[in-house]
Amino acid sequence: MLAAFVRSFSPDDPLAGLEVGDRPAPAARDGWTVVDVRAASLNHHDLWSLRGVGLRADQLPMILGTDGAGVVDRREVVVHGVIGTLGAPADEEPRSLLSERYPGTLAEQVAVPTANLVDKPAALSFEEAACLPTAWLTAYRMLFTTGRAAPGQRVLVQGAGGGVATAAIVLGAAAGLEVVVTSRSDERRARALALGAAQAVEPGARVPRVDLVLETVGRATWSHSLRSVRPGGTVVVAGATSGDPTAAELTRVFFQEITVRGVTMGSRDDLAHLLAFLARTGARPVVDRVHPLASARSAFGRLVAGDQFGKLVVTV
Repeated sequence: MLAAFVRSFSPDDPLAGLEVGDRPAPAARDGWTVVDVRAASLNHHDLWSLRGVGLRADQLPMILGTDGAGVVDRREVVVHGVIGTLGAPADEEPRSLLSERYPGTLAEQVAVPTANLVDKPAALSFEEAACLPTAWLTAYRMLFTTGRAAPGQRVLVQGAGGGVATAAIVLGAAAGLEVVVTSRSDERRARALALGAAQAVEPGARVPRVDLVLETVGRATWSHSLRSVRPGGTVVVAGATSGDPTAAELTRVFFQEITVRGVTMGSRDDLAHLLAFLARTGARPVVDRVHPLASARSAFGRLVAGDQFGKLVVTV
């Protein structure tokens, strides 16, 4: 079958180790189901894999992709890409994502635990559904499951343009939140406003105190996040694309009783709730571009360049 996979690691040039070619189709196994993939989406996790982060050389070649939607015996499904559970005992399946221990979704077929399949609402296309299981699921969990955001509250989203930030703007606006977003780019701030953000500002700009901050940038925005959240508010962290902060600013955290919570994607139930939320509200993922699987290298090139706004989707 055709697949996009890691052939070798290249920390400085991730595309150098990317190959699009033939790989064995997944074999049937108890408790798992083979899905005929119709669409998959790219994430920065894929670039880390190409750089050799989270994978060992003896695992190569490894098919990339954590997000996908497809068909099983005429049933249209979305794949929940988290395998195992956090803190699993040594004799049970540890938590991982597709493409870490098991081949991923950027292929004509993918095998996943049967329990990881969620019905795709008819209202969503395969391309839209394929955007959801990583970035959109993470944003949903940050906002509602962990952040406990309620209509009328103010939320700060650091870094417009990325998959999680874009998802948070759309989901927050649809849920009646006042979303404030930051970006260095005039164009991205304008697009964020068009998606429903109430305010878009340059990084570090003073904003009204917020109830919740969604933090995925790290060092470059951490101090601003702590200054912007109200006393007793919450900062939810799901990434650090600019690296770890040089100072945790613990004095501010404890003196103002700020809660800091971590999130990595979300549960299968979160994914089912996200799908229902989109189907009922009409909110939809922002798709930057769609590429056929055979042209996956072009999609990865755009991801490496950081030119996308929203999700990059690959169709089979």
